[in-house]
Amino acid sequence: MIKTLDPKTLSQPELYSIMSTAIAPRPICFASTMDKEGNVNLSPFSFFNMFSSSPPVMIFSPARSGRDNSLKHTHQNVVEVPQVVINVVNHAMAEQMSLSSTAYDKGVNEFVKAGFTQVPSVKVKPPRVGEAPVSFECTVLEVVELAQTPGAGNLVIVQVDMIHVNDDYFTNGVLDTEKLDLVGRMGGNWYIRAIRESLFEIPKPIRTHGIGVDALPKGIRESTVLTGNNLGRLGNLERVPSTKEIKAIIEKEGLEKASKSELHTLAQQLLEDGYTEKAMAYLLYAESL
Repeated sequence: MIKTLDPKTLSQPELYSIMSTAIAPRPICFASTMDKEGNVNLSPFSFFNMFSSSPPVMIFSPARSGRDNSLKHTHQNVVEVPQVVINVVNHAMAEQMSLSSTAYDKGVNEFVKAGFTQVPSVKVKPPRVGEAPVSFECTVLEVVELAQTPGAGNLVIVQVDMIHVNDDYFTNGVLDTEKLDLVGRMGGNWYIRAIRESLFEIPKPIRTHGIGVDALPKGIRESTVLTGNNLGRLGNLERVPSTKEIKAIIEKEGLEKASKSELHTLAQQLLEDGYTEKAMAYLLYAESL
């Protein structure tokens, strides 16, 4: 059963809970800003992402308080001094990052409270977090206030002017996802850690034209063994094995007498292991039985 809800009938806390739990994991913008008096602020925001690489543009949203409708100090700061450093958060600094989200009084330096190292920036006034694996010095292009109601977002659109990357997180000159060990925001008090056990690869059909799930034989599409993910991987193939190729594979594996169910189960394991063409051969042979 599907529960259908009209957001206009929900309280702000209810709506926030549903959206922040369902729309996840979210990357974390660990934003360092400065007010016109030179006071530094450091706060995390999970309403954040990149939206362009050329020009390099990111957007984050320090929303109004759902309790008292007050504006975040970060929002006030970027209006006064339109610059920000966006620091990337990994697991090694997650607890300190969370501590910095405490609603300290204006003027309190969260770098000090959370035990982070202030490192002077090159092009902007706010400092960067020395412990962050990657930091982006940014200029604020625009601040878009969506409303003046509790929970309303304020879109801070920024352009990247300088990037700092810790050498420890490169492998053969490429920024390494596994080494970064990033964390993402979930609902409630939950976070997620991007460790090896949580990562999986999907071949991207950017420069290829997969045959599509609709091109698969009905017996494969309606398999009681294969999942939607399995069908998606098969549909990403650019071509199917020829009859000659299928015969050669089946004979080599000694599967001439295997049942259709057995072949589907074996094919699913091949798909999980990344042997898509071989899995397709098994499935097409099963179709001929």
